[in-house]
Amino acid sequence: MPIFTPEYLHKATYHICRAKGTPDADAEVVATHLVKANLVGHDSHGVIQIPTYMERIDAGHIVPSAPFVVEKEAPCTAVINGNWGFGFVVTERAMNLAIDKARTNGVAAITVRRQSHIGRLGDYPTMALKQGMIGMITADSGASPKHVAPFGGRARKLGTNPMCIGMPSNLEGPVLMDMASSTVALGKVALARNRNESIPTGWIVDKDGNPTTDPNDYYSGGALLPVGGDQGHKGYALSFMVEVFSGLLTGLGFGVDPEGRHNDGVFIAAFNLEHFRPLEEFKKEMGEFVEFVKDSPPAVGFKEVLYPGEIEYRTEQTRRKEGIFVEDETWSQIDGLIQSLGLESQAGEP
Repeated sequence: MPIFTPEYLHKATYHICRAKGTPDADAEVVATHLVKANLVGHDSHGVIQIPTYMERIDAGHIVPSAPFVVEKEAPCTAVINGNWGFGFVVTERAMNLAIDKARTNGVAAITVRRQSHIGRLGDYPTMALKQGMIGMITADSGASPKHVAPFGGRARKLGTNPMCIGMPSNLEGPVLMDMASSTVALGKVALARNRNESIPTGWIVDKDGNPTTDPNDYYSGGALLPVGGDQGHKGYALSFMVEVFSGLLTGLGFGVDPEGRHNDGVFIAAFNLEHFRPLEEFKKEMGEFVEFVKDSPPAVGFKEVLYPGEIEYRTEQTRRKEGIFVEDETWSQIDGLIQSLGLESQAGEP
């Protein structure tokens, strides 16, 4: 597999987006989010998405430079229509609005609908925790094609419906819970398919509802499963509630439209810690809590206990030094875009 510096992948992504009509500032935002996903080890949400995003621009499903419209607003709330803009750009603006409101009023909650895929959720609560706030986000894809079977079923009825919560602390890395309510994100199945790898039992079922380790079975009518294995009813309940917050509360809707455009609805919340207790006290206690939990003797098969977000932080430090691996199939598609758009000189040599 090719190995690239994050700087090169950022530059290549930026110029591809620019060539497809994305404004400079927005292309910078898209490139930053995609490469960050690779840096922290979530390759399923990284540059592997570039070909899909460019196809969606061509189809009119992503509208670069779409207007950001506040349809309804109160001191602590807002309703945003992204008008099919890049989800990274729209959701960054929405999170900044939530942070501004929480800075004054203590708490804020915002809904967003009609925007494209927002990528890795972890980036958005991280914006809040850097401002001394707890950040939260949930996401759902409305009535576009679905991927997950409800507990006890085999038909795709739900999205992967992720959620993320970030907590300020005095640790070097962010304390960040970032998870899909499905066993895995669909991108991880796509990644295994591109790498010609099998997947663990329990990720998906085939079209007949049987467990399978072949990622191709998903694309032949199978479905992802809710997180939880034999306790999948818990993941299913989480997914159900995320859909309510991100689909129903936003006005995005629900259902399955095989021809529907991908449409991320999100619910965002920010909590200003200074309105609850002194920020530095909370951050110090968070560090002590992490130390308390990590002090647990490791179980068989484990070397240590990690706090939520720690493995991503460590992965980022490693990949900034050693580079980012991109599977051959993914790079072939990206390089094809560079060639077809005549961007060899702008992207430069890997």
